[in-house]
Amino acid sequence: MTYAIIETGGKQLRVESGRFYDVELLPVEPEETITIEKVLLVNHDGSVHVGQPFVEGATIEARVLQHRRGRKVIVYKMKPKKKTRKKRGHRQEITRLAIESITLNGGVLSQSSEPTVAGDTTTEAAE
Repeated sequence: MTYAIIETGGKQLRVESGRFYDVELLPVEPEETITIEKVLLVNHDGSVHVGQPFVEGATIEARVLQHRRGRKVIVYKMKPKKKTRKKRGHRQEITRLAIESITLNGGVLSQSSEPTVAGDTTTEAAE
C-alpha cells in the first residue's frame, strides 16, 4: 500500500491515491489540477522515504472537486451570576481534493483511475 504524508493549510495529512480529502481553502478553481510538493513522508510497499523536512523529488497530483463549508461549530461563553452570555457560530471554508497520483523522483508510485466520492452513488433500484 502506497501512501504519503503531506502538509497543507498548516496541518499534516495522510493521503492515498484514489481517495478524497477536505483541506483548508486553497486559491484554486474547481476541476483544476494542483501539485503538492510539501511531502513529508512516502511509504511504498515497505520502503519509507522520510524528508528533512520535505522529501526531495516527491510530488502529489490532486484535482480540486469543489469548495464548500464545513460543519458549524457553536461557541458559547457564559459567566455565571452575571447575566452574560455569548453564542457565536463558525463554519470553516474547505476545499475537497481528489488525490490522483503519488510520484517520487519522476516515477509514479501510485495512480488512481477515478476517485470515489461519498454521496455520488447511483442506485439501480431507482431505475
